[in-house]
Amino acid sequence: MKSNRKWIAYVIYGLLGAALIALGMLDVVDSFWSGMGGALIAMSVIRGIQFVRLKKNEEYREKMATEMADERNRFIRNKAWAWAGYLFVFIVAISTVVFKLLGQDLLSMAAGFAVCILVLLYWVCYLVLNKKY
Repeated sequence: MKSNRKWIAYVIYGLLGAALIALGMLDVVDSFWSGMGGALIAMSVIRGIQFVRLKKNEEYREKMATEMADERNRFIRNKAWAWAGYLFVFIVAISTVVFKLLGQDLLSMAAGFAVCILVLLYWVCYLVLNKKY
């Protein structure tokens, strides 16, 4: 039953993407939304292919299940998220200063708020996880 829901979701994403592209071609929405439609179609096709492959290929399904449950891979995924978070804060903090120097006050403020929100989220998650573990 759960797999049928996933398949239906992929079809809905694809149809939504096609609708956004069609609306973009009719100049009802701008290019951002038609680009989003293309991304939705690509995602639904790729996930649909992966879904079919998981259903039909027992060896591939076992390999993917092992990769998702493997402690080493889990550690690497968590480490990659940590690095991405650090790099994001560093890059956005620098962009806050650069945007301010370039006179782009609104972009500077948005970048600064993004850093603040991420740091706030970090501390909330830290406090929750600290109590849990």
